Amino acid sequence: MDELKNLLERLEQLNHIGAALSKERDISRLLELILRATKSITHADGGTLYRMVDGKALRFEILLNDSLNVAMGGSSGKPITFPDLPLYLEGGAPNNAMVAAYTALNRHTVNIADAYTEPNFDFAGTKRFDASTGYRSQSFLTVPMLDHEGQVIGVLQLINAKPPGAQSVQAFSQADQSLAESLASQAAIALTNRMLITQLEELFESFIGMINAAIDEKSPYTGGHCQRVPTLTMQLAQAVNDTKDGPLADFKLDERDMYELKIAGLLHDCGKVTTPVHVVDKATKLQTLFDRIELLDTRFEVLKRDAEIACLRAQLALRQPQDTVAEAAHEKGLQAELELIDEDRDFLRRSNRGGEFMKDEDLARVRDIGASRFWTAPSGQQSPFLSDDELENLSIRAGTLTAAEREVINHHIVATIKMLERLPWPNHLKKVTEYAGGHHERMDGKGYPKGLTRDQMSWPARMMGIADIFEALTASDRPYKPGMTLSKAMGIMNNFKRNGHIDPDLFDVFVRQRVYQTYAEQFLDKHQIDAVNPEQWAA
Repeated sequence: MDELKNLLERLEQLNHIGAALSKERDISRLLELILRATKSITHADGGTLYRMVDGKALRFEILLNDSLNVAMGGSSGKPITFPDLPLYLEGGAPNNAMVAAYTALNRHTVNIADAYTEPNFDFAGTKRFDASTGYRSQSFLTVPMLDHEGQVIGVLQLINAKPPGAQSVQAFSQADQSLAESLASQAAIALTNRMLITQLEELFESFIGMINAAIDEKSPYTGGHCQRVPTLTMQLAQAVNDTKDGPLADFKLDERDMYELKIAGLLHDCGKVTTPVHVVDKATKLQTLFDRIELLDTRFEVLKRDAEIACLRAQLALRQPQDTVAEAAHEKGLQAELELIDEDRDFLRRSNRGGEFMKDEDLARVRDIGASRFWTAPSGQQSPFLSDDELENLSIRAGTLTAAEREVINHHIVATIKMLERLPWPNHLKKVTEYAGGHHERMDGKGYPKGLTRDQMSWPARMMGIADIFEALTASDRPYKPGMTLSKAMGIMNNFKRNGHIDPDLFDVFVRQRVYQTYAEQFLDKHQIDAVNPEQWAA
C-alpha cells in the first residue's frame, strides 16, 4: 500500500515537473531544472545532463552530486572543463564502451546496479574519479532524451539511488526507470520547443538587424541610432526595476516584458526604410542630392565678374580724356563691391550650416540678398540671386530641414506603425507597436503622430521617448551637428522634463540611477563626458 502511495505521489510530482518545464524560457535554467527534477523523482545522489553536439559527441551541460556538494554548469557559475564525450572512435567505430555514448547511439536506457562489477562498459574514468574523491559510484541509470522526430538531443545519467529510508545505495528500480524515461521524454519535448522558439527569436532578431542594416546602408547617420536607442531603453528599464522608492517603486518589468521592450526598441525606426536618403542625410540647408551652396558660390563669382567688367568698361570709356582720378574712383568702388559680395557669400555659407538658431536680423539679411542682388546667366537672362526654394531653405531658423522635409522625416513613425501593425504578433509581443510607435509623443500631448498625453502612454513607451531624445542629443555621427557634452544634454533633458516633453518620474530615475553615465561610458567620445551635477536635476 505504501509503495502504491509513493508511486502516486511521484506521478503527481511528474505532472508538476512537466508543467514547470513547459513554462521555463531560459535554456540553461531549463537544463538544470530537468536534471534536478529527474534526480528528485528517482532519489539519485548525483547526475549529469549531456547535450548532443552535431551528432558526433556529448557535451557536459550540468553536473550535480549531493554527497560531494558538487554543482557545475547551469546556475552554479562554475564551468565544466571535462572534454566532450565522443560517440565514435578514431577509426569510425561506435564508442559503445562508454555507457552515455552507448545510450545515445542506441537510443536505449541502460540501468546498471553496480559499475564495479559491470562487464559490458568501461568505467575506468569513474573509478579514477572515485579514487581521487573517496566517493563510490555504484548504481547508474542512463536515459536518452528523444525529440518528436526520435532524434537524440541529449542524455540523462543518474548515479546512486538512495530511496527514502534506505541505509545504503540501491539499484534504480523499474519504477525509477519508467519515471525517468517519462520525464526524459517530457524534458526533450520542452527543450526542443524552447530551442525552436529560441531559433525563431534569433531569426526574427536577425531579420530586424537586416532592416537596420538596410537603413544603415541608406544613411550611415541612422544605423548607430537604431542600435543605441534599444540599449539605452533597456538600461533605463533595468534602472526602473531596481528602483525601491518613489512613484515607480512598485512598477516592474519581468523577463517577457523586457524582451518585448527590447524588440520594440530595435524596431522603433524601421519606417525609415521609406524616408528619402537626401532628407535623412541633409547636412546643410541647401543640400538635396548635393549641397547647392556651390551654386551660390558660382553666382557670387559671376557677380564679381560683372562688377569687374562694369568697372573696366567705365575705365575704358575714360581713355580719351585720360582721367586718372575718375579711374581710381571706379577701382575703389569695385573693391568695395567685391568686399560686400564676399561678405554676403560668407554670411550665406554660415547660414547654410544650420548649427545655430537664426536671429530675425539674419533672416532679414537673407531676404535682402535674395531681393536686392541679381545675376546674369550665360544666356544673358537676369534672375534673382536666390530662388524661392533657396530662400525658404536658407531661412530655416534651426537645423537644416524645412517644414515639408520635417514632415517627411516625421512620417517615418507613421510608416513604422503601419509596418508593425501588419505583423501577426504573438501574445507576449502584442505591445511592440505601441512602444515603438510612441517614442515621438510628448507628455503634454504636443508630440506626434497621435498627440498622446502622458496618461495615454505606457511606461515603456515613455522610456523609449527619453532614450530616443538623449541619444539624438549626444550622437556624434549626425551630419548637421556635433555630439553634445553630457552636461549640456542633461540640461536640455531637464528643461524637457519641466516643459512637459518627457516623463518627469522616469527622468528622475534616469538621473538618480546614473543611467546617463552608464550610457556615456559605453557610447560617447571622451571629450563629451564632462563633469555633471546630478543634484540639480534630481527631484
